[in-house]
Amino acid sequence: QVQLVESGGGLVQAGGSLRLSCAASGRTFSSYSMGWFRQAPGKEREFVAAITWSGGSTYYTDSVKGRFTISRDNAKNTVYLQMNSLKPEDTAVYYCAGKKWLRVEGPVAGERYDYWGQGTQVTVSS
Repeated sequence: QVQLVESGGGLVQAGGSLRLSCAASGRTFSSYSMGWFRQAPGKEREFVAAITWSGGSTYYTDSVKGRFTISRDNAKNTVYLQMNSLKPEDTAVYYCAGKKWLRVEGPVAGERYDYWGQGTQVTVSS
């Protein structure tokens, strides 16, 4: 069992930056591929970024490429999402998710992940 806890959300002006963190419990974090998803009010959950268990492979949805960076620190059992040049359309609840040994070769459907955090709100004002 893995528990995920997101933090780092908040209110920021357009053009600003935030760094989200997702802390994982357990001793096997380094076996888990991790993903970030977001859900805006009235919209479906969407994939944002993913990273493999080793950090050797990453993937981003087109709308965040060049602005967001996913990374991980396996010694700290934490995955990060650095978000720069934020836009009002990035406003959403952001969730991290994990699945053991999941390949990351493109956008990953949320249904493929086994564990989810509770989410953290990101609000970008114009």
